[in-house]
Amino acid sequence: MKKYINKINTGILFGLLMFTGFSCTEDFAEMNTDPNNPTSIGAQYLLPFAIESSIDRYWGGTTRFERLNIDGAMLWVQYLARNIYSNEGDSYGISPAFYNNTWSSLYNDGLVNFERIIKQAAADGPTPNTNYVGIAMVMKTWTYSVLTDLYGAIPYGEAVKGSADEPIYTPSYDNMEAIYAGMLADLKTANELLTVGGPSVSGDIIYNGDIMAWKKFANSLRLKLANRQAVKKPAESKAIMAEILGSPSTYPIFTSNADDAQLVHTATRPSNNTWHEVMVIGGRTDWSISKTFVDMLMATSDPRLGAIATEVNGTYAGIPNGLPDAIATTYLSSASIMQDKFRDPSAPSVLMTFSELNFILAEAVVDGDITGDAEAYFKAGIDASFEKNGLSPSASFVEGLGSVTKEKIMEQKYVALFGQGVEAWTEYRRTGYPVMPAADPRAIFENDGIIPTRLPYPTTEYSLNREKLDQGITLNGGPDNMQTKLWWSE
Repeated sequence: MKKYINKINTGILFGLLMFTGFSCTEDFAEMNTDPNNPTSIGAQYLLPFAIESSIDRYWGGTTRFERLNIDGAMLWVQYLARNIYSNEGDSYGISPAFYNNTWSSLYNDGLVNFERIIKQAAADGPTPNTNYVGIAMVMKTWTYSVLTDLYGAIPYGEAVKGSADEPIYTPSYDNMEAIYAGMLADLKTANELLTVGGPSVSGDIIYNGDIMAWKKFANSLRLKLANRQAVKKPAESKAIMAEILGSPSTYPIFTSNADDAQLVHTATRPSNNTWHEVMVIGGRTDWSISKTFVDMLMATSDPRLGAIATEVNGTYAGIPNGLPDAIATTYLSSASIMQDKFRDPSAPSVLMTFSELNFILAEAVVDGDITGDAEAYFKAGIDASFEKNGLSPSASFVEGLGSVTKEKIMEQKYVALFGQGVEAWTEYRRTGYPVMPAADPRAIFENDGIIPTRLPYPTTEYSLNREKLDQGITLNGGPDNMQTKLWWSE
């Protein structure tokens, strides 16, 4: 376990030592406890562990054959390409550990602990604190959004209830429509519970106890989920967006890059960025920039390319995705790689940004879900992305992109999401943008050459929860493979 558990044990031991002045006979029951096996862990310790575990898993993880981001989504949306071991994600092939351990980690390390915090800090819990409940509800919702957007139907209403008064060991699956309804409702409740000037919190490794920042994240995430389901539930999504945008004092949202939801790591292991752990500590150099990404940015003379990729012989060049190793390895000395900043130990793992929010709002205007200036939101999204990369866009760059269309919005959102492969993959599966180029004729793909549309369910569900799993597969409307499209697909 990570350093937080050590802090827990140290704190409990210190507390026990403080009681040594009492009579051993009178207080023997209280003293005869094992400090290394606490029966209850406070929210201040559960929160950082649950946050870091969930985000590390989302950002990539460090274990080979189960790195969700860099060996899955970052390859599937063609930000990166493998220069060796192309069968580890780049050819659309993944091992069972990939989808087994992603599932178990997000449920067991993340959701179980967020639920514990909510119960402990509830009004009728042992340590009432509305701000702990609000933060845990936001992170619980974010984690469920990752899970359902990866797999489709998942256990939701009956999930993580194995230790409840009436335990549920084989939870039913909920369809994505019901899950989205629950997540949107929970985010509204979280915004109401989060109280600026209210009870203080500890262990907040995202916003350091800034409750207004959590409110902004809750409402920005609610806008994102409403936008994501809008093609299926337009009336409800329009109402949610109107409610939030119509009352900024009640529903504050991101207003600058300073509001971005991200985990800024430390240079100290094991709390360093997972890419640093894999690529620097582990010495892995298996990833180059994809030719698709390089070509897209070079076509618009986008200066962000230099902030993201390295030059090779005075230019930028990528590797086509899906090449067999014998061919891919020949590109090693001639292909661009990510700039060092992405492999820095303290590089942030990003959940949601101000740039992304502006592209969401631009899309909503174009789709007719909200009123507003799509061009202004579009430009604000680009400005924020450039600023994030230490740059400023020229007027000629923005003008050169042409009129604001849904395709242009999604293309620029794709560029801005570099690093957030899971998010970009979800947006590609939802909208079909950006349009990916034809595969290199030398490439060899699994999955019938189809960019994966979802992850298969874990093998543990087949062995331990088969009846409910079969119901979940039916809810998805297709077989349990990587070609069944999810609910929000346009």
